[in-house]
Amino acid sequence: MFRHSIAAGGAAVRLALAAALTTAGLTGSAEAASMRRIITMVAVEAKGGTTVDKEPFPSAALPEGKGYELEAPNAEGRWEVSTYRWEPNQIIVNQGDEVMLEILGVNGAEHPSMIVGYDINFTVKRGQLTTVTFTADKAGVFEFRCGTHQPSMVGELIVLPGS
Repeated sequence: MFRHSIAAGGAAVRLALAAALTTAGLTGSAEAASMRRIITMVAVEAKGGTTVDKEPFPSAALPEGKGYELEAPNAEGRWEVSTYRWEPNQIIVNQGDEVMLEILGVNGAEHPSMIVGYDINFTVKRGQLTTVTFTADKAGVFEFRCGTHQPSMVGELIVLPGS
């Protein structure tokens, strides 16, 4: 089963991409170096289900944590699977940008979250718009994650190096 991983080589590939974009002149210009970026995000639960007469209930367990849920068949044979996610789960900005994340809580009562490496903590609640504002002053790849819905509710902030 494929599982997105922020570690294990993925960061190196993204930093190489950032370097290639900078070399090609697609980032790092004086205009791009200090823009205000407003990114609209949502905290969502993707959900699906079926009945055992159409599809057998999976025999393999999902990874531990509250990020994935697999409900056994009910009396009618219906089973469901769900996962919590950030949408989008990848944000790309330039070093020096003023970043504003506007995050709407759609599913899940609350999502106590953080951006690792930026020491930013915030909580997204269902039905509320949470605004997180910061200056992207460090280049690199930084994980953002919900502390409750692991291992699935993770994303990455990619800050391209400035010129």
